Amino acid sequence: MAAWQDQPRASPEPAREAHVGRFEVKTRDGRARVGALSTAHGTVTTPTLLPVINPNLRTIEPREMWDRYGIEMLITNSYIIWKHDRLRSHALEHGVHDLLDYPGAIMTDSGTFQAYVYGDVEVGVEEIVAFQRDIGVDVATMLDVFTRPDMTRDQVQEAVKETADRAEASLASAGSTMLNGPIQGGLHPDLRRESAQSMGAHGFSVHPIGGIVPVMEQQRYTDLAKIMLASIPELPPQRPVHMFGCGHPMLFPMLIALGADLFDSAAYALFARDGRMLTPTGTVHLSDLREWPLLMPCVAQLTPEEVRKMDKEARMEMLSRYNLEVTLAELAACRQAVHDGRIWERAERRSHAHPALREAFLWLTTSPARGSSPIPATEHLLMNDRAAAADTSPARGRWEKAW
Repeated sequence: MAAWQDQPRASPEPAREAHVGRFEVKTRDGRARVGALSTAHGTVTTPTLLPVINPNLRTIEPREMWDRYGIEMLITNSYIIWKHDRLRSHALEHGVHDLLDYPGAIMTDSGTFQAYVYGDVEVGVEEIVAFQRDIGVDVATMLDVFTRPDMTRDQVQEAVKETADRAEASLASAGSTMLNGPIQGGLHPDLRRESAQSMGAHGFSVHPIGGIVPVMEQQRYTDLAKIMLASIPELPPQRPVHMFGCGHPMLFPMLIALGADLFDSAAYALFARDGRMLTPTGTVHLSDLREWPLLMPCVAQLTPEEVRKMDKEARMEMLSRYNLEVTLAELAACRQAVHDGRIWERAERRSHAHPALREAFLWLTTSPARGSSPIPATEHLLMNDRAAAADTSPARGRWEKAW
C-alpha cells in the first residue's frame, strides 16, 4: 500500500499497451495471492478495495483518494453517468477520468445492480458496454442478469444462460477495453460452476462473483464461502476474482484466503450516514463510543464526543474517512499475512467477530464429529492454508456430507 500523505501524488505510469490486462501473481498462500493488475492508468496491487464513487454525491473526492491514500483503482456506475445528460456529455467529451478528476484506474458497473434494486434498466446490452468503452474506462462490465437467493432454480438457470449468451456481443462491443465477466448462479453450486466454466471460456479480463449482496445482507457467510468454492476453481487462474459489492473489513481475511483479489463497496460512506463505523471485528455506532476502536490518522486529534458535536455533513465526512482508513489498513494487513503465509490464521481470528462468520470458518476447516471425516481426529482443526483450502469432494467442502 502506498504511504498516506498530505501532498499531491504524481500520476501513475501507464502499463505498456501489450501488458494492459495482465495479472501477475507475486506471492501465494494457498489460494490467497498478492498480485499486480496492469491497466492503462497504472498497476493495481491486489487484494484491494475499489471505493464506490457516486458521480452525483462524492463524500470523499476521488482526487483525494489518489493523493492522500494512494488508492490505485475505484469503481463508479456507468448507468448513472449514461442516464444523466450532464454527466454523459462530459464523460463522452473529456473522458471518465476527467469527470471524476482521478488519475488512477477506473472500473465501471453496468446497471445490473440497479436492475436488482429498482427493476429493469433502460439501456441495451451492447449499448452500455460501448458507452463504457467510449468514455475511456479501464475495466468495463457487461450487463449480466442478477440472481437472488429467493429465485427458483429455473429462474437462476435462465439467468446463467442469458448472461453467458450475452458474453460474445459484450466482448465485441468492448473492443480493446478490459471487460468484467460476472459469475452468477444464486445458491446453487452446480450452476455457479456452470457459469464459471462458460464465462471463463471467453476472453474476459476479470471475473466478478455476482449476486452476493443479498447473501451478505442476510449474513449467510457459509453460503458465501460455498459460492466461492464452487466458482473460483473453474475460472482461469490468470484472471483476478472480484467480490462484487463486498466491502466490510470483517470479511476480508476469509474471502482472501478463498481466492478473492478485488473488493468494491460504498459501505465506507453509506454506514457513515447513520453513524455506523467499520472495524475489522464488526460494526460499531458512534453514539456508543467513549474511545476509538482503532485510532486512525483522521481522528488522531479528535475524541468521539467531539465528532458527535460536528454538524451532520462534517460528521458524515469524518466517519466516511475513518471507515475508509480502517478498510485500507485491514487490506494492507491481509496482504502482509499472505506474504507471511498466515492468512488462514488471520481468518481464524476474525471469524470470532460474528457467529455466522465463525460458522462459515468452521464449515471450511473442521469436521463436525469424530469418525465422520476422512481426516484423522487429531487433525480436527486445520490451520495451515494448504490443508484448509484443499478440494476433496465435488461439493468443494472437505466435510460437506458430515455437516
